[in-house]
Amino acid sequence: MTPSVPLRSALPAQPVDALPVVRRRRPLAGTARHLAGGALTLGFLGGSITEDGDSNWPGPVARWFAAAFPRARIAAENAGMGATGSDSACLRARAEIIDRGCHLTFVEYAVNDNGTETERRARTREGVIRQLLAAGHEVVLVYTYCQGMYDDMLAGRMPPTVAEFEALAEHYGLSSVWAGLHALNEVRSGAMKWGEWLPDGLHPAHRGSWSYAEAIIGFLKEEFAAAPASAASPSAPAALPAPLSPQNWESAVLLPLESVEAEGPWVLRRVQTRLHTGRVLESHTPGARLRFAFEGRGVALAFEYGKRSAEFAYRVDGGEWTATKRERYDWGGDCGMVQPYVIADDLPPGRHTFELELLHGNRPDCTGTELRLGLIGIL
Repeated sequence: MTPSVPLRSALPAQPVDALPVVRRRRPLAGTARHLAGGALTLGFLGGSITEDGDSNWPGPVARWFAAAFPRARIAAENAGMGATGSDSACLRARAEIIDRGCHLTFVEYAVNDNGTETERRARTREGVIRQLLAAGHEVVLVYTYCQGMYDDMLAGRMPPTVAEFEALAEHYGLSSVWAGLHALNEVRSGAMKWGEWLPDGLHPAHRGSWSYAEAIIGFLKEEFAAAPASAASPSAPAALPAPLSPQNWESAVLLPLESVEAEGPWVLRRVQTRLHTGRVLESHTPGARLRFAFEGRGVALAFEYGKRSAEFAYRVDGGEWTATKRERYDWGGDCGMVQPYVIADDLPPGRHTFELELLHGNRPDCTGTELRLGLIGIL
């Protein structure tokens, strides 16, 4: 991979209580204008901490807008999805956020990207940010919490996954809310029990989600007190600065499933799936194949996934076959998870071919031969 500009923050360590929860940058003037005009649509992108649910933090944030601005119609499009990161967001943001008319989008991937290699997450995070900004959205970055952040935070340091997001926030002038730090401070002060925050160590209970929402609402109160709503005509959107990562995923587009050549028994079917696509290309038969051509420098697939899912082998441009051996999580269930799988994102730009063959997997934890392909992302 071609290295990009380093994203690690150079901020010195300081006492955890002194680290700022909120960093305000460019004002949310567009959001204020839409509120004054009588309608605002919120967007939410993130993992299971953010996905739609009565006890997750986006609900209280949307309700705060409705209560604080009673003359405005508030709508919310929540595209959060458990066990997915910013790679998935790059493939889904256009259909699930941009094309649905969102004006202000909250992006929460510091947790689910935490285990992703630094260069890869630099590309995908900047890709989704640039997609949203290019579409005229205002963006607020939200950082929640996972146990891998604990030592850095107690030592007064930003965990790398947060620090790298902060470098992007500085570059693009995006405000950020470190909701996980706000919650940790509440625990350290005695205002909240750890078990009320994270009973399973990762997913907040109702009290913990409220703590995250409280940090974001506090930012919003200050933001709109400083910049009262105005219905003035918008100015032309500013041009985006040069990217920090030249190989970011801003240009990711979806290849229609109908364009794929199939060999063997495949069915293009409508299903109720967390992929939000409505349809998947499905086979249960080892040896069944798919093939498609694409123009670009890479391809990423997204599957509905679980213990009953098949493995597969693939090759690009007629090269050597690579067989997958994907992890089967005890907590993942037989099906229903969404798993992106990056085939490549650093091919020579141009026309390429991709081939896939369904494999059983031949492992005790591979209990089926279901392959459900929901998204084909071209980079």
